[in-house]
Amino acid sequence: MASKGVALITGAARGIGATIALRLASEGYNLALADLPGQASTLSNVAKQIQEMGRKVVASRCDVSREEDGKKMVQNCVQGLGGLDIMVANAGISKFGTTLTTTVEDWDALFSVNARGVFLCYKHAAEQMVKQGRGGRIVGACSSAGKRGAPMLAAYSSTKFAVRGMTQVAAQELASHNITVNCYSPAFVDTDLLSQPEDEKVGGERGAYIRSVYPFQKDQPFINPDVVAELVSYIVKPSSHMLTGECISLNGTLSFD
Repeated sequence: MASKGVALITGAARGIGATIALRLASEGYNLALADLPGQASTLSNVAKQIQEMGRKVVASRCDVSREEDGKKMVQNCVQGLGGLDIMVANAGISKFGTTLTTTVEDWDALFSVNARGVFLCYKHAAEQMVKQGRGGRIVGACSSAGKRGAPMLAAYSSTKFAVRGMTQVAAQELASHNITVNCYSPAFVDTDLLSQPEDEKVGGERGAYIRSVYPFQKDQPFINPDVVAELVSYIVKPSSHMLTGECISLNGTLSFD
């Protein structure tokens, strides 16, 4: 199968990022993968699965909060695969904390990855896409907490509101270059990040603490990462060229736009 194009995914070693990468590879895209140095072994396993599908793949060690890492990540993608058509700025971190308990250090750490990291991905991917002159698709990671602030997620919610804002701005600025910019906005997704130390205090099952804190999640299933990958697959299709500036919810009935 001829390549449909080149997709770059951050936070690609596991969870949502790995699922998106494997989905796009199965649809015929060559992949550039990026994650932290500590995820090198896991990232290599994802790369191997993509190669077994017959797709080309390059992997980069990248801290998305560092601009030089972001530039190098895009350069590695272009040099290894010949260009960049899709950017999925998926990497992010989370930490529980209220307005009263969140430290300045935690606030800055979350903003450096979730907001600045997404901004740098948007910026340097867009620069490459504009240079190529063939359009492109940029996708960011928002959250239901970026549409309705979530108690005990003061810093995290704030970072996701930032992602939503920069997505709308970038969509308008890049439209003339045939580049769309959207983000996905799920509630809690069924990944390893559901596990919390407090789970043991409220039943012991993975995700038990989250269910105890957020009433809406008590009876609602956690979202399968495949559902997020399905949405991204739609967003990046050529036929989705009129979809831009949107923050698309995947949260059951938690909130409506």
